[in-house]
Parts: sequence; C-alpha cells; structure tokens
Amino acid sequence: MSFDQIIDRRGSNSSKWDMMEAATGVGAEDAIAMWVADMDFAAPDFLQEAVQGLLDKANYGYFTGEAEMKDAAAWWMRERHGWTAEPDAMFSTYGLGNGIAMALQAFTEPGDEVIIFSPVYHEFARKIAKGKRVVKESPLVIQDGVYRMDLDALEASLSGRERAVLFCSPHNPAGRVWSREELQALAAFCVRHDLLLISDEIHHDLIYPDQKHIPMAVAVPEVSDRLIMLTSASKTFNIAGSRLGLVTIADEGLRARFADVYRALDVSPNLLGVVLTQAAYSPRGAAWVDALVRYLDTNQQIFRGAVAEIPGLSAMPMQSTYLAWVDFTNTGMSMEEVTKRVKQGARLAPNMGADFGTGGEQCMRFNLALPKARLTEATDRLRAAFSDLQ
Repeated sequence: MSFDQIIDRRGSNSSKWDMMEAATGVGAEDAIAMWVADMDFAAPDFLQEAVQGLLDKANYGYFTGEAEMKDAAAWWMRERHGWTAEPDAMFSTYGLGNGIAMALQAFTEPGDEVIIFSPVYHEFARKIAKGKRVVKESPLVIQDGVYRMDLDALEASLSGRERAVLFCSPHNPAGRVWSREELQALAAFCVRHDLLLISDEIHHDLIYPDQKHIPMAVAVPEVSDRLIMLTSASKTFNIAGSRLGLVTIADEGLRARFADVYRALDVSPNLLGVVLTQAAYSPRGAAWVDALVRYLDTNQQIFRGAVAEIPGLSAMPMQSTYLAWVDFTNTGMSMEEVTKRVKQGARLAPNMGADFGTGGEQCMRFNLALPKARLTEATDRLRAAFSDLQ
C-alpha cells in the first residue's frame, strides 16, 4: 500500500497527462499535471483483483450484480458516514455528471434558475447551461480564512424563478467541510423558498483529521422530500473511467419522477463500474482510504507550507479533497503574468480559477494527489518561479 511509486502515465490514454497540453497549454516534457481531479497512485490490489476476476470469467455480456453493488454502497454509507441509504432508493448513473444532468431534467424546466455557490466545480455551470437552465451564482464570502455561504445576500437577490440548489459538499475547489449548522441553514433556506436541494458529495471520503463530513441526509433528514443525494466511488478510488455514480432519493414521490426520466433515457450501469464499485466499498477499501487520507494530509501540509513561504500567495486551509485553492491576488501581478510564471516558468499545469466562476479570477486549483517526490519537485519549481518576491 505504497503511494510513493512514480508512474509514467503519458501515452496511457490518461486524460490528465495525454490531454494536458490541449487543456492547459502546458506541454513541456517535464511538466507536472496538477489539473483534473485524478490521482497519480497505483490502483489498489483489491481493484486489480476485481478486474482479474472479470478476465477469469471471460464474460462481457449481460450481467447481474447491481443489487450486490448497491448493498455494498449502503454498507459503506452506514459504516463510514452514519447514513442509512436504502439500496432500493439508489439509481446507477453514468457517473455523477450524468446524475446531475438527469436530476435537472427530472425536476426543473428550461429557463428555470439553478443556484450554485461560486467559485465551485466548473461542471455545475456547464451542466445547467447544457440543459437550457439558467445559472444563478451566489458568491461565497471569506470569513476566518475559509469560504462561507451568504444566504442573506442570496435571499435579497432572488428572482422567483429559482427551482433548485446544486450544492457541493465537501466543497470543490476549496475543500471546505460544511458544518451541521451551515447545512441546516441551507436546508431551511430551501424549505422557505420551495427549492429542490441536489447535494453532490463525491469527495465525502477524503476528509482530513479533526474534520467531520456530515451527509446532507444525516444533517437534515426532515427535508428528504426535497433532497437528492449524489455519491460515487470514483474520486475516492480513482475509478472515474468506470463511469458509475449513485443518485439516492429517499422520497417516494421524487424517486418516481426521477425514475420516469431514468427509464425514458434507458439508463443502466456498466459491468466494470458495478464490479469496481462493489470491490471498493469493502473493508479492504476502507483500510486503503484511511492510508490514502494520511498520505494526502502530509502532501497538503507540504504544499501549503511551500505556498506560505512565497510572498503574496495564500492557500485556503484544506479540510478535505486533494485540491488546493491558491490565491495570487496579493502578488500585485496580473493573472497573465502569474499564469506565465506557473505554466511556463514552473512547468506546472493547474486549473485556472476563473473557470470555477465568480470569486475564482485570481486563483488556481492544484491537484496534490501525486507521489511526494513529484509534489516536492512541484513546490520547488513554484518557489523558483516567484523567487524575486522573496
């Protein structure tokens, strides 16, 4: 269970590495990919064994096993998160992006406004726009160094056309773990304004010591009649290529409405996704995740320590995820100059903060899920790129 092994993923059809130049403009031979949320660690043995089991059976046709996979997911949610998620309330989707899109189709209409708290995962706005719904940004505010929702400002800005809140918990890109009180306040806001609450909790397993993720369904069970829960093993176990997410809907009425869209689109899970998810949601998977989080915690401390040494740069405290959110505002430089130093000087390929919406314009998101040796190289380059500020 070593996370130190450096794996060369170039030429392996890894979008993180093989699409890096096209997506970020960074194409140097020694460039370090720190953009898309994909880990650079070897797949754990229990996942490799699950794939080998498929090969041994040599059956790639129609299959069974979805019920067992959902049972494993229910066990995981109960044991790891204290959430009683019923297997019969789960829908298998083509990843969580597909789950978001179907929820918007099922519960909103073209032209409806969907609230997001920005800056936030860039695919939220894209999914809303693709579905011909309208993005309504509610800018997060910084208090005590972390993002917080400003529900008073949001309330004052309501048009009456809002139908849903698409919420990111834990928060991406800044790794914020929302408190029970914050979750309850948001739920009360949704009740007050009759809004559906779609809670994307894909990063819920990657929580650092002294932090506690509370599933929305646990924090506010009384709003199950307007709550859609989105989860997946994909970020936790780096199996996004298996294209399997879970949409869990406790309320029978909402579940029936979602099922209508689900059936109309003829959605069904794929074999690899079912097998890998079931293998991941297991005691061996739990032990691996515990070790992973310890490793990531060390990585984030190394990275944030390096950023703190560079005048004008600041990284938000990381409570979860392996995605660091770095603010370059106080360098006094334009983002054009900052980008040149990071991408051309340091040969690092992060995500640009502007892609995450209002509030991200002076920031970049760095993926820290990589071996320590490579992370240390990245921090050395970042210091060198801004050495004149010392």
